[in-house]
Amino acid sequence: MTGIRLHAPEPGWAVDADVVVIGSGVAGLTTALRCEAAGLRTVVVTKANLDDGSTRWAQGGIAAALGEGDTPEQHLDDTLVAGAGLCDEPAVRLLVTEGPDAVRRLMATGAAFDRTSDGEISLTREGGHHRRRIAHAGGDATGAEISRALVEAVRARGIRTVEHALVLDLLKDDEGRASGVTLHVMGEGQHDGVGAVRAPAVVLATGGMGQVFSATTNPPVSTGDGVALALRAGAEVSDLEFVQFHPTVLFLGAGAEGQQPLVSEAVRGEGAHLVDADGVRFMLGQHELAELAPRDIVAKAITRRMREQGTEHMYLDARHFGAEMWEQRFPTILAACRAHGIDPVTDPIPVAPAAHYASGGVRTDLRGRTTVPGLYACGEVACTGVHGANRLASNSLLEGLVFAERIAADLAEHGPHREGVARTGGAGTVLTLIAPEARRDIQRIMTRYAGVLRSSASLTAATEALEALRQGAEDDRKAAEPGVDSWETTNLLCVARVLAASALAREETRGCHWREDHPDRDDERWRRHLVVHLTPDRSPVVRTTGTADFPPVTP
Repeated sequence: MTGIRLHAPEPGWAVDADVVVIGSGVAGLTTALRCEAAGLRTVVVTKANLDDGSTRWAQGGIAAALGEGDTPEQHLDDTLVAGAGLCDEPAVRLLVTEGPDAVRRLMATGAAFDRTSDGEISLTREGGHHRRRIAHAGGDATGAEISRALVEAVRARGIRTVEHALVLDLLKDDEGRASGVTLHVMGEGQHDGVGAVRAPAVVLATGGMGQVFSATTNPPVSTGDGVALALRAGAEVSDLEFVQFHPTVLFLGAGAEGQQPLVSEAVRGEGAHLVDADGVRFMLGQHELAELAPRDIVAKAITRRMREQGTEHMYLDARHFGAEMWEQRFPTILAACRAHGIDPVTDPIPVAPAAHYASGGVRTDLRGRTTVPGLYACGEVACTGVHGANRLASNSLLEGLVFAERIAADLAEHGPHREGVARTGGAGTVLTLIAPEARRDIQRIMTRYAGVLRSSASLTAATEALEALRQGAEDDRKAAEPGVDSWETTNLLCVARVLAASALAREETRGCHWREDHPDRDDERWRRHLVVHLTPDRSPVVRTTGTADFPPVTP
């Protein structure tokens, strides 16, 4: 137990529940719906509106062995290859075997996927998949449709929600078990200011941490709040160095910052080509799947070509699709491109890699349990062992769905633990807050020194620069005042420091972790997981597991 908490006012109000779910993407809302169906009093806390999480930005779709001739075993094989030797095979097998029925239950909840003319689910391919197994909706608006269906179901069932609320810290009982969370409601809901949801089961479904980089596909709310909360609460995180950079993000200029438009891998799945300024298809000969190689391979190939030619982007050429296919299959991407002055019907699309997905996160077992009793995690915030060193395209929505159901099943079977005495006060060391203006500094440090290309020198520079920011806040007599911006910035600095420490420790190139000074994959030394916890003085401690097996969680 670290005893670390954010500087914040004491809770001025409280709500009681059996389960509190933090986040409203596919993982969070599925957990809430299944818990409510099991008779558990459930409260959903979300940072903005119910439909403002990362799920609604998902374009490509959800992967599952739903097509004729496809099998869970084939899906497992593709996932293991993409994960570059670090997937936990039992977790992957669970994902691919339970996935098809979980998708069918999602459809029964109200999600409408695109259909073929004979009424079958329309399936496409994406990078790393040897079969068409990506179910999609609205052409390229799958996440938006899933979010719509789940939000409608949550509202129809009357599940209590607290919107516009930033989660702050985990509450624990006198046995060290989770007993709820503190949170700050931003003046938009029935509560206001700092309060608490008291519950013996806490589920983190807070999404990713893409905002730790200058350019990302993640929405502004993705500031690593769940990982930072878990670390302060004494939980372990794993494999945080494996940040997937999506290879084809619309290039808006060298100085572009914040959320960038994604050009879905499904565009390549339907036959688009990656080319350089001379029109050369540079992925041919790089991998048997060419443009449909796993994302880490494509991102590295694009980065290499950019360096060789001294350019800031490559091109995705799908002019051969024609206007009708663009309008019907990829209307969202077409609109985004045209909004930025690019017409993919007549012009190649400028693309470059940008931070997209955290393959690591809060360490869990196959029931979503973390190393802190009563604290669960699912979705992008979690590290279940499914993704290994590189997530296979469109496995993210499926992972959130499957593990959300497993968490709810665990809680329904065993019931929330209520024996300890809940503590709602603010025990622990109060963390000095980082000024909001440091947010851009953190993002630029991480982009420059810990982005697609990494080395010992660059990661050491990142570590030192981030530590200087922390020390500056500690030494400043005018520390940042409590508030949403300073809490988010403090969370970003926490996850940035852990990410940089993990990336510096892993002296090899594997999956989406690319070390220029260690360009080869080293299975003998590094087919291992990195596990991190914080000490009471807020220092990240990185340990290496003894084998490639995903370490057990023993709360």
